[in-house]
Amino acid sequence: MPKLHHADNPIQFYTATILEWQKLLKPNKYKQIIVNSLAFLVKENRTKIYAFVIMDNHIHLIWQGTKLHSLKHSQLSFMKYTAQQIKFDLEKHHPNVLPCFLVEAKDRKYQFWERNALSVDIMSSEVFIQKLNYIHKNPVRAKLCLIDTDYKYSTAKHYNEMQHEFDFLEPYNQQL
Repeated sequence: MPKLHHADNPIQFYTATILEWQKLLKPNKYKQIIVNSLAFLVKENRTKIYAFVIMDNHIHLIWQGTKLHSLKHSQLSFMKYTAQQIKFDLEKHHPNVLPCFLVEAKDRKYQFWERNALSVDIMSSEVFIQKLNYIHKNPVRAKLCLIDTDYKYSTAKHYNEMQHEFDFLEPYNQQL
């Protein structure tokens, strides 16, 4: 099984879930906040994004930090920023939904993401492909589409060499 070349900066499979699996990300405008944030992280040379899917209540990513930014730091920034943007929109447009995320914790009034997101280092090409397929089949398993390339908020089109809108993606074959 070939090893991926990343020494002290591993490629990771990452899963973050909305608090209590609520379908907060169902509106496309919240999915777009996630996409825009990922694009920003790449533009600022904080991460490399290889694949993602944004479901109604969770996200999966395959990503990697850069020499200048640790993935842990980028993850915290990403989670905080996306939560703030969603909170601002809820306050303005859907104030009746906001109490569903009230936690009154010491460090926050509202919580949108579950704590302790899953991060797993990907150490081989085989595992990379397994996680990539898992990500792309997620919308099909959830019955959000019949074919993985039909789901807009996924990188499946990118990997099937079809036209897609995510110009910030890193080609995975450079790591294999």
